[in-house]
Amino acid sequence: MARLRQLLAGAADPWARAAPLHLTGSAVVVHPPTGRVLLRWHDRMQAWLQVGGHADPGETDAFLIAAREAREETGLTDLVPWPDAERPRIIQVAVVPVPAAKGEPEHEHGDIRYALATDHPDAIAPESDSAQLEWLDVDEAIAKVGWDNLRICLTRLADLLRQRV
Repeated sequence: MARLRQLLAGAADPWARAAPLHLTGSAVVVHPPTGRVLLRWHDRMQAWLQVGGHADPGETDAFLIAAREAREETGLTDLVPWPDAERPRIIQVAVVPVPAAKGEPEHEHGDIRYALATDHPDAIAPESDSAQLEWLDVDEAIAKVGWDNLRICLTRLADLLRQRV
């Protein structure tokens, strides 16, 4: 959090992709009735991760960025904030290393993470052939992901899902 506070205090645009550390917005999509979460295969990271990404020009709201990216990456159009549909809730903030690729140097994302719920889990449509999507029981997802920071996020969501049962 201290690094992100410094970024916010000193950067003209904390969302600018050219900065070595910049903000991103992401979300774990959940289907609360079944306790499942949706993971996406990320080729660049070679890992199963949540959906999300960079701000488009002019965007500055992490939740709106996460929601837009989630719609684009999953094809789901009914996504709402979860666990409270009236008010987006930050589930986690993590600084994530990103390897160099596509002309971009190695850098870091200050990722602001939310949860989004869908009532239509079967409506998923991956944005590309390489961006597989998979619904998993939250405990299966925790075991499948390779990043400790995402396991922490999923564990928080597991606790929230169990409270709702």
